[in-house]
Amino acid sequence: MFLSRRTLLQSSASAAALSVLPAACSRAPADTASGLLEEITGQILSAYPESATSAGVDIGKYHHLKSLLTDRSPEGQAAIKRDVHGTLARLKKIDTSSIAPDQALHVDVVRTVYETSVEGFDFPYGDMALLNSNWSYRNTPYAVAQNTGAFVEIPGFLNSSHLIETNEDADAYIARMEAYAGQLDGETTRVTADGERGVILPDFLMEKTINQLRKAARSPVEKWGIVTSVASRAAELNGGYFDKAKALAENKIGPAMERQIAALEALAPRATSDAGMWARPEGEAYYNWALGAGTTTTMSPDEVHEMGLEELAALHARMDPILRSIGYTDGPVGDRMTALGDDQRYHFAKGDKGRAEIMAFIETTLEDIRARMPQAFETLVPGYLEVTRIPEEVEAGAPGAYGGPGSIDGKQPGHFWINLRSTDLHNRFNLADLTYHEAIPGHVWQGEYTFKQPLVRSLLAFNAYSEGWALYAQQIADELGVYDDFPVGRLGYLQSLAYRACRLVVDTGLHAKRWTREEAIDWFVTNNGSNPDEIRGEVDRYCAWPGQACGYKVGHTTIGRLRDKAKAALGDHYDFRRFNDAVVLGGNVPMTVLGRIISNYIEREKGLG
Repeated sequence: MFLSRRTLLQSSASAAALSVLPAACSRAPADTASGLLEEITGQILSAYPESATSAGVDIGKYHHLKSLLTDRSPEGQAAIKRDVHGTLARLKKIDTSSIAPDQALHVDVVRTVYETSVEGFDFPYGDMALLNSNWSYRNTPYAVAQNTGAFVEIPGFLNSSHLIETNEDADAYIARMEAYAGQLDGETTRVTADGERGVILPDFLMEKTINQLRKAARSPVEKWGIVTSVASRAAELNGGYFDKAKALAENKIGPAMERQIAALEALAPRATSDAGMWARPEGEAYYNWALGAGTTTTMSPDEVHEMGLEELAALHARMDPILRSIGYTDGPVGDRMTALGDDQRYHFAKGDKGRAEIMAFIETTLEDIRARMPQAFETLVPGYLEVTRIPEEVEAGAPGAYGGPGSIDGKQPGHFWINLRSTDLHNRFNLADLTYHEAIPGHVWQGEYTFKQPLVRSLLAFNAYSEGWALYAQQIADELGVYDDFPVGRLGYLQSLAYRACRLVVDTGLHAKRWTREEAIDWFVTNNGSNPDEIRGEVDRYCAWPGQACGYKVGHTTIGRLRDKAKAALGDHYDFRRFNDAVVLGGNVPMTVLGRIISNYIEREKGLG
């Protein structure tokens, strides 16, 4: 059962969140650390207005951002780059030893983001997304791909995050529709320029991207989600919003999409089957940067690759006795998991019946895990969320699921987006684990703790922390006993961890070891027993988002090592709930900073002992 908006707004967590809204903040001098952080908050929100809406702070002095979208043109990106370079120079001048520890932590986190962002912006191509809270998890060398670009991101954002309660809200939505057309054209210019540099999608991604764009552009505009969303939500407002939205779709957005299709089609004859960054200009340097950004470590591709192989072997050793206990005794673990995946007992029905079964399964799983949260945390958050199908027009290029928290003001729920293009993507022994990862106690749950941070900290996210936490959230669920009566479900959980270990091997294999797409798919399916249809989409994702997939297991392993450190240091004084609180209440941080947070927690706990 989901919490109502009224319940959420009455909660103490929401009250705490509202206290950090910028409208309530007194203005600090710009030459102080707090003043610069406040200025940076405005800089980020102005560069990425979508973030203001997603956070629920497009009010007060940020009210004007509700009708704007990010400038994705070359000129717009160049302007953001200049601001980032200038701001980093100012951040480096702050002496963190002379300010309060909490403030020093905020400065360190923000400075780390800006340092990494500057390096990303200095490549002459791609999309540097670290400062954009909506899409900060993915940096990509391609302005447009099957899972990247305005045509993938903006319709879903407008539908799920842009609140419509008044005519002014609806007018802002219409303004954003027009801005969306501008985003498409800005990206198209960058696609062409990057193509001249030799940065072109691999042929298999090119085909997928063009097909998705054609499907989106050439369906009847009156059925576009971006049109029907405003029409249904503004139905009681007098403003003719369906007609306005339809006209923009026909006259501006549709033609802009066709221009993007044409630009990609012009490059398609030059596309090759080379999957990795090694085949692109400055590809080795770009991948090293992207891997560092995705993991917040200095690990080399070879080190990440070997880590994946070692962790996979350890996980298979845990899976083997469970498989034997349920009668799967012959062959490698991957083969046995493939056989388990073929077992019809664990399949959902085909078509809409199965889709309904999946949604009901998720609801039941959420109800159960909510009731267990007081066993894992002293400090609780609402976990306000909706489970929503990924839009059909983009689900072919989308991952199996993704999730994130709602708005700081509590008006918009978090979302667990589930891909239902085929019910074969999910089964009854892995869907609960996916729910823990994306929703509670994973992304939605953890994201709500960031609302207790200053606004700038709520806007910034680190892939290794976010995804490492989501894997740790799966571990928490296991430790709370969700699989005690369902060992096959524990296999699903362990396979999910093994899946992330495989990512370390495959991502580095593609981008640093010159694996082909088919080699990557075959290796993944063979070693993890995963669904080949799912893995094709996964490998395509790694090709478009180099390094991102490595953050999961690196982050999870780091959290596990820090927990072992806390247990060893505290002995009988170690408390599971208080450790979990320390990880989430410290905010979304690089792995190095998380180490400092846990060290401080250990010292505090020793003092209490």
